[in-house]
Parts: sequence; structure tokens; C-alpha cells
Amino acid sequence: MTTRIRPYRASDRDDVYEVCLRTGAAGTDATGLYSSDELIADVFAGPYLALEPELAFMVDVGDRVAGYVIGVADTRRFVDAYRAEWLPVFAARYPRQAPRPGEQWLVDAGYEPERMIFAGLDEYPAHLHIDLLPELQGQGLGRTLIRTLLEALRERGVPALHLGLAAENTAARAFYDRVGFHELRSSTPESPVLGIATDAAV
Repeated sequence: MTTRIRPYRASDRDDVYEVCLRTGAAGTDATGLYSSDELIADVFAGPYLALEPELAFMVDVGDRVAGYVIGVADTRRFVDAYRAEWLPVFAARYPRQAPRPGEQWLVDAGYEPERMIFAGLDEYPAHLHIDLLPELQGQGLGRTLIRTLLEALRERGVPALHLGLAAENTAARAFYDRVGFHELRSSTPESPVLGIATDAAV
């Protein structure tokens, strides 16, 4: 199997949504967990592909995309663009009151992009989401994806980026620690927030 990292193409959208779904339950398959299998990607992938596709990089395995990193250079600017351009799309697909209680947190995240604003954002203005299908994990591709995004951000003059993750996703936390991320001051045990400089050696 030939694997390469390349920029996002619009034709990758369905594959990205599939990867997001299959890794959407703290790294495991979220298929069937929500009333729509597209909900999680419409929060954590779709707006990035629509609003800042130039910061999306794919793991191409020949016949499909099996992993990705997607990011934004300026989270505040992204929040404004999300509210103006993506929220109408999201609201047309999902009612404000989720049909299942267990997905209200996702719907809330979709309707409230301001949740991305946190203390420390000025120092770490960029953020990312990264997902790899299980069969590609442990091969160094995650590190390569992050390095690729950091280089793209550095070329744009962005000093650092952050990410949030679920506290229960211990495998992801171990990966980020190995790559060189560190906890930010605003991080809590329930809602870890990690950061890294774009000139870090990854």
C-alpha cells in the first residue's frame, strides 16, 4: 500500500467524514451513536474543509483518504467566519434541540463556535483536529501530519497552535505528549488543552 501526505481536494470530503465518524468516539467508531452519522463531522471537520481548506492535509492510501489533519491559522477569525458562513448550513441540518439527549453536547458545539475562544488564545491562535483510521496508527503518520501543518502555519507567521481533547482519550493524549505538546494554563483535568510552537522539532 502506497501512502502519501497531500493537500485536501474537494473530492476528499466524503472520506474525511468517514474517518471522522470511525474515530469519533474517543478514537473508536462512532457509527450509529448519533441521530445522523454526519453530525460529528459537521462539527469537527466540515467547517474546516469549507472555510480553510488550504490548511487541510490528507493521508492518501491510493484509493481513498484514511487520515487527515485540518487546522485554522486564527481561531478568532475562524469563529467569525463559522458564525457567518457555516452556522446557517449547520442550523439547516440540525434542530437546536437534539433528538437524542446524548448528542446535545455536539449540537451545542455546532451552534456555539464561541466555545473555541479561551484564555491563552492570543499566544496559541491556531488549532487543529487530526484523525487516522486504526490500521494506520503507530506508523509515524500522525507525527508527519502534525509536522506538515506546523510548517504551513509557520510559513503564515503563526507562532503556535492548540488543541482540546476528551480526557478519556488517553491514547491520543499519550501521542500528543510524545510529539511535544504541553498543557496550557487554561487546561483542566476534565477538559485538557494542549499547545505547541510552530517551530517545534516534531
